[in-house]
Amino acid sequence: MITSLALAGYAVLVGAVAPYVLARATWAHGAPGVAVLAWQGLMVTFVVTTALAVYHVTLSEQHGHNGLIGLLSVCGLLPAATTDASGPTTADAAFPLVPAVIVLLPIGWLLRTAWRTRRVRRRHLDMLALVGRPAPEYGATIVDHDTPSVYCLPGRSRRIVVTRGALDVLSAEQLRAALEHERAHIACRHHIFLAATQGFEHAFPGLPLARHAREQTALLLEMIADDRALRWYSREVLASAMCEVAAGRAPQAAFGAGGPGALIRLRRVLNPQARPHRMTWLGIVSAAVAAPVLPLLITCGPG
Repeated sequence: MITSLALAGYAVLVGAVAPYVLARATWAHGAPGVAVLAWQGLMVTFVVTTALAVYHVTLSEQHGHNGLIGLLSVCGLLPAATTDASGPTTADAAFPLVPAVIVLLPIGWLLRTAWRTRRVRRRHLDMLALVGRPAPEYGATIVDHDTPSVYCLPGRSRRIVVTRGALDVLSAEQLRAALEHERAHIACRHHIFLAATQGFEHAFPGLPLARHAREQTALLLEMIADDRALRWYSREVLASAMCEVAAGRAPQAAFGAGGPGALIRLRRVLNPQARPHRMTWLGIVSAAVAAPVLPLLITCGPG
């Protein structure tokens, strides 16, 4: 029972308290890549902790205290040992399915989200084949639309799209900065991280961690792309390009140069934050990696 309560408390801490702390962390915008890792770590930790807590509630008498075999038994990866001469019942065999469902639920939603998003992108690519004009000089497709917009469709059939309105208002250097921003999304496969947070939110609707992870990850991925563009272009050029295309909204399943939190990103670009000290972000990375391990250590303790 002690183990069950400890796991439940840890799940509440990770799912309801930690998101508010991380969302307000002053270092996150200075190291967006580390912050994305922290959000992913919290999601994995919540799934592992919740699965183990549910298992202990349903089978509190079957704790594993005999090393690795016992740990695998508690985690539902090996059949639980039984001393009953009649053998395990159907209910006993079904108990490990409960934590398995909790683990598989976000994975299933991730796969479904990725499949649906791919279908949306495929339809948009088919539309671009009809109305778009290839522009090899930009490595993009030009669409005749008055609203200034630059966005990308990531994935296997990747594509960067620039509207005629964007070509009219952006200087050559501003356009290159916006294109570099979109290339960063494609090269770093940001759509995978975003799909993970969307699948997690579908699996656990209403959970503070799910909502904050999706919102903050979307913003942080845009900041990562901003930093990639700033390797080659000045802050003034990128900021002015962001202002010009801020009104343009990227279609569903696409990343836009305006993107979410444009005002927050604009302030960050013009007033850069100091990156966290090396020891600080090493500690954060270590905590993100260690957090999912802690519930396993709790499981090995006295029940």
